[in-house]
Amino acid sequence: MSKKTLVLGVIGSDVHAVGNKILDYAFSEAGFKVVNLGVMVPQEEFIEAAIETAADAILVSSLYGHGELDCRGLREKCDEAGLQNIPLYVGGNLVVGKTPFEEVKKKFEDMGFNRVYPPGTLPDTAILEIKGDLGAE
Repeated sequence: MSKKTLVLGVIGSDVHAVGNKILDYAFSEAGFKVVNLGVMVPQEEFIEAAIETAADAILVSSLYGHGELDCRGLREKCDEAGLQNIPLYVGGNLVVGKTPFEEVKKKFEDMGFNRVYPPGTLPDTAILEIKGDLGAE
């Protein structure tokens, strides 16, 4: 089976690079082809990269608390670009303040994200779920 391709990046004005590098390494070691866009990535760049690489999924991370604003409309833009069924994953510190994670999760699922990961989620958790979702081995 060929490797599944993931587009990975830190969305918006977020410059948190360490987690991005850890995710890149972990997913690469797990057998994925990772297209890492780095930090401060606009929505359009995720979409362009997904189209160019025929990606199987988009992974968005955000640590500075503005993920909700940065991610709003991403599913609709994917749909408009012909990526109607591409799985969207998001994780990190996605909102400012102490909102219970279940509320945050529902917000992002309502925005069209397939899975939402809270701060501190280990890469292994996401790797297992994403492999299952994508039918990867």
